Amino acid sequence: MKEILKIYPDEKFMKADGFDDCIIGVSHRFGEPLVLAYDEGKVIKKLMKRDKMTRETALEFYTYNIIGAWVGKQTPIFIERIK
Repeated sequence: MKEILKIYPDEKFMKADGFDDCIIGVSHRFGEPLVLAYDEGKVIKKLMKRDKMTRETALEFYTYNIIGAWVGKQTPIFIERIK
């Protein structure tokens, strides 16, 4: 996060609290504000490890409380990496 703030010092990014280590970059889209991009897999693994959730519980929590939380145009995005 610190590196991103150095690159974009004037931006006011909205963050997913407690998941700075899951940030993979910044999303650019024409006519839209810059938003933080998180690695979905890292977020789910963190929920499992940090909060001692099963994978199923972590996915349910992630879907309802993280993905389901719309807080305006600067809501972060979550990237599903395709291998």
